[in-house]
Amino acid sequence: MHETSADMVWLQELLDESYAAAGAHLRSVVTPERRLDAAGVVAELGAMRVMALATTTARGEPRVGPVDGLFHRGRLHFGSGADSVRFRHIRAQPAVSASVIEGERLQVTVHGVAREVRPDDELTAFLVGVYGREAWDGWMSALPWARIEPTRMIAFRSRR
Repeated sequence: MHETSADMVWLQELLDESYAAAGAHLRSVVTPERRLDAAGVVAELGAMRVMALATTTARGEPRVGPVDGLFHRGRLHFGSGADSVRFRHIRAQPAVSASVIEGERLQVTVHGVAREVRPDDELTAFLVGVYGREAWDGWMSALPWARIEPTRMIAFRSRR
């Protein structure tokens, strides 16, 4: 866990505000006993999960594809190729949605804005811990990286 106590307070407030703003149908599926709190989100996401990331084309058409969703300091991060369509979309229209889904057992969905970031020492250490020094030094450090600044996050786990 890399989250500070302030990160955990912020994450819990985001989860609570998002749930309060959810529609009746979503609340009927994500019942209070199925909701994950901030500690549950951190425990479930761990360091890295495959995440479906949705971006938008210049014509407003949605595009979704898998990326490594890296959960650090209460926010999802991801990288991709410097010339990737994904980063072209984000640079033009940064609104994104992303979901980590594990069958019917787990879902964490985030809506927000992707901000391109240059990994600082802390994020670099985290990424090296996930991918290894050789991969980081060999090619990953040259990738563009982004952090999703969430405006909404809904997280649930099935008790089945």
